[in-house]
Amino acid sequence: MNKTHKIADAFAAGKAFIPFITCGDPDLETTKEIIRSMAANGADLIELGIPFSDPTAEGPILQSASLRALKGGVTTDKIFQMVRELREDACAPVNLPMVFLTYANVIFSYDAEKFIRSCSEIGINGLIIPDLPFEEKGEFSDICQKYDVALISLIAPTSANRTAMIARTAQGFVYIVSSLGVSGTDTKSDTDISSLVELVRENTSLPCAAGPSVSTPGQAAMLAQHADGIMTDAAIIKLIEKHGRDAAAPVGEYVKSMKEALLCV
Repeated sequence: MNKTHKIADAFAAGKAFIPFITCGDPDLETTKEIIRSMAANGADLIELGIPFSDPTAEGPILQSASLRALKGGVTTDKIFQMVRELREDACAPVNLPMVFLTYANVIFSYDAEKFIRSCSEIGINGLIIPDLPFEEKGEFSDICQKYDVALISLIAPTSANRTAMIARTAQGFVYIVSSLGVSGTDTKSDTDISSLVELVRENTSLPCAAGPSVSTPGQAAMLAQHADGIMTDAAIIKLIEKHGRDAAAPVGEYVKSMKEALLCV
């Protein structure tokens, strides 16, 4: 099954909404319910975070989610099985594209080829590795190509003169970081998205998704005037922290409100 073309499908019908969830927060059964709720309420692609004990690119909101998941006993193998169950459900399979966000050490400790092969087997369409420098992407890019899993590139304001080079070798979509600092801080974008997107589009035909520090429909609509998709994390993690095992419905309502805002752009 070709997986990279499914990522493109997420952007084919207009502006894409890409919500993030930390797998296992507060437990994997709740994660499954939330993923189904996201899919039913308009998510075009879902970003699944694999908890890590030292998530250097994440702020306190996402770090807390990882800690809750790890304390609950989540493992990479359990997350793989959860995704497999969602994909292979005989009655209501989840068919929209999904990508993992994880750290290089998680992949190395699991064994890179085994990890990426497993991603392909369970229907994960791409990988986002925030602590992987562009110059070191060769550690994973050949294996990702072998198993048809897109290695998604991040471009930030600090990418500077490397932006064009990163864009030319990107896969799946280009993740444009819309604010400086760690993710999950639920802050207003401080990046000149228009100029960054323009430079990226001069070097690739892939869609651009901006995030993750987007929390309201108004912010989403504003960024979507320039980007092809919007990614968000902190607002969803806060809802899960507040509602716990009853979070599927409120997260679904939030996803619906964000998607509706993008339909108007």
